[in-house]
Amino acid sequence: MLPENEISRVLAVTAHPDDVDFAAAATIARFTDRGVEVVYCVVTDGDAGGSDRELDNGGMAELRRAEQRAAAEIVGVRDVRFLGYRDGTVEQSLDLRRDIARVVRQVRPDLVITHTPERNYSFIAPSHPDHRAVGGAALDAVYPDARNPYAFPGLLQDEGLAAWTVREVWLNGHETPDHYVDVTETFERKLAALRAHKSQTGHVQGLEDALRERFALMAQHAGFGADRYAEPFKRVVTT
Repeated sequence: MLPENEISRVLAVTAHPDDVDFAAAATIARFTDRGVEVVYCVVTDGDAGGSDRELDNGGMAELRRAEQRAAAEIVGVRDVRFLGYRDGTVEQSLDLRRDIARVVRQVRPDLVITHTPERNYSFIAPSHPDHRAVGGAALDAVYPDARNPYAFPGLLQDEGLAAWTVREVWLNGHETPDHYVDVTETFERKLAALRAHKSQTGHVQGLEDALRERFALMAQHAGFGADRYAEPFKRVVTT
């Protein structure tokens, strides 16, 4: 397993604006607090989401990009990249694998955080089809695409992006996580980041209480004790 003190660069690959904040914002804040460079790669602009139906799809996409950038700032992330795929229609395609592999080669991370490609039968929210498609494509981009110089040869020949091996992947939303990060000290920043997604969270009653309950339960599962919060992941060693 990759020791956390050997992680100097992290890439989070998610389907929609706000996904990383629901799943991992407090963990991201822990990383940035100790000087780790973190980059967000968001596959869609989230144009199919939100409670404000007054906005057309273009307006919603612009709003959600702005919300994600604001949320990222709260946890110390200043590099947010959008791939521009249509919300709600993402497929685990060769094009998506290539586009994620491109970002992996650009960023050259030690760790990638992304969605599990598996359906979670205990907690349905992580099983959105866009999440599963992005998680599967991201895993394929990590292995074998990004590390194989012969995969998507244009990345090397036309764009000068040399192969890169990611050492580990952390999957969020997995039914049986095996790695828990104690995020008690950064949990309030997670909540603040989620509040920045006003189009998604501003109308949800009791959201913060539900999040406190869920992530406190994760801390109990991890054995961290009372009055603690934890974010869960499934670790995938890739080397």
